This record gives sequence, C-alpha cells and structure tokens, in this order.
Amino acid sequence: MDTKRMAKIFKALSNPNRLELYLKIAKAHEASFESGSECFVTDIISSLNIGAPTISHHIKELANADLISTEKRGKFLICRVNEEIVGEVSRMLILQHPFE
Repeated sequence: MDTKRMAKIFKALSNPNRLELYLKIAKAHEASFESGSECFVTDIISSLNIGAPTISHHIKELANADLISTEKRGKFLICRVNEEIVGEVSRMLILQHPFE
C-alpha cells in the first residue's frame, strides 16, 4: 500500500465521530458473522448522537477511503467493513521498516 492511500485512510479515521461510526460498523459487521444476520445503518444511528445528514456524510467519507462498502436494500443502507483494507493497514503497521 502506498503512503498516499494510507494517508487517505488515516485522514478518514481522524475525525472522532467518523472513527466512532467506523468502530460501530466494524462491531456490527463482526456480530453479523456470529449471528448470521446483517446490521443496517439504522441500527447504528440510534446509538450515536449525530444527525442523519452528518452520518451520511461520514459514511461517504469512509466509503471514499475504501474502509467500508455500502449496499442499498430498499430504503435501508447496509455498510460492510472492507476486510482487505484492514488487513493491508495492519500488515503495514506491524512492519519494522514499511517504507524501505
């Protein structure tokens, strides 16, 4: 992963509300594997003190950084963590000399 792409990811996560939203999406994503059900954004919104337009903006920023993917189902929006990106970032962070 190049440094520009990595910076875009970290910039997307640098906003506290966006980071909290991403963590809730990640937690719901993980729970959906255990329960076999999916989590809708409406389930997450109720646990945040952020308005729907702001949440929509944050979701767009997370998707633009490839941290999540979104899917519309009727009037509902489903967000999923991009596990490939998470793995790439994790591998880059644990390397001793990532820029050599």
